[in-house]
Amino acid sequence: MLKVNSLTGFGAGGGPAPTWRGVFGGGAQNVIDYITISTTGNATDFGDLSLSLDGPAGCADAGRGVFAGGYAGGSKNIIEYITISTTGNAADFGDLTVARYYAAGCANTSNRGVFAGGASLTNVIDYITISTTGNATDFGDLTVTRYSAAGCANATRGLFAGGAVAGFSLTNVIDYITISTTGNATDFGNLTVPQEARGACADTTRAVFGGGYSQTNVIDYVTIATTGNVTDFGDLTVARYSAAGCADATRGVFGGGTVSGVGPSNVIDYITISTTGNATDFGNLTVARGGLGACAGV
Repeated sequence: MLKVNSLTGFGAGGGPAPTWRGVFGGGAQNVIDYITISTTGNATDFGDLSLSLDGPAGCADAGRGVFAGGYAGGSKNIIEYITISTTGNAADFGDLTVARYYAAGCANTSNRGVFAGGASLTNVIDYITISTTGNATDFGDLTVTRYSAAGCANATRGLFAGGAVAGFSLTNVIDYITISTTGNATDFGNLTVPQEARGACADTTRAVFGGGYSQTNVIDYVTIATTGNVTDFGDLTVARYSAAGCADATRGVFGGGTVSGVGPSNVIDYITISTTGNATDFGNLTVARGGLGACAGV
C-alpha cells in the first residue's frame, strides 16, 4: 500500500540528490517508524498514529506522508499526516468519503493522493490534495469491488493489483487510473495468480508487487506506461503477506508482513527496481507487524 515519487527536478544543476525516507505506520499498532532508503539498517522510531490501526493505506508527496483509514474496533474514515523530514506524531488531515480498511493508496508527484477499495467491500476511489488538509473527494470506481489490493504509482498513473472480493475469493485484476483526472479505473492486465495483501512500490517506469496471502515470496512487475500482465521479477527473502512497500527513484523496499503459522514479521527487504532478481535483507522494523501502510519522501 505505497506510493513513490519521481526525483525529477531534485538534485538538478549539480546539487546533491535528496535523502529519501521510507515511513511505515500502523499494523494493529500506533507505531510509525522510518528508514533511509538508500542505506541499509534497522528502522528508527518516528512517532505515533492517533490509533492502533490495522490496514491503513499510505501515500505521500515529496514532503508529506498520509495514512488513511484502518480498523480499530471498527472501520475508520480518518486521514492523518506527517512531515517526512521530521519526526513526531501524526496530525489530523480530514476524512475519507467511506470508512474502510485495507484500501490501496498511491500518489503522483503533482500533490494528489488516491485511495481505492477497502473492507468491508467497496469499489470507491477517492482523492486528496496532499499539501492541504481536508476531506477526501470522490474520484470514481474500481472495475472490481475488493479490498487488500496493492497500490503504487508513477507521476501519471496509479495501479491497483489483486485483492479479495465477495466470499473471500481472490482476484488477479490489475486496474489503472490517470491520477491527475477523475473517473473510473480501467483494466490494465492480470497477476499470474489471484492474490491479495501484496506489497507494492514503483519507480518512474515499473510497478513491482511482492508477497501475498497464499504465503508466497514471489515478486513480479509491470511497465506502468503500457498495459498487460505481470512478469516475474524474483523472490522476497521471506514468504509473507500484508507487507508494505515504498521506494525512492532507484530502490524499492518491502517492510513487515505476516508469515503463516509464525505471525508478524519485522523483516525489511530491498530491490533495485530497474533490474530483476531476488530481494536482499535491509534490516528490521522496530516492531514486527503486518497490515501496515507505507510511504516515502524527503
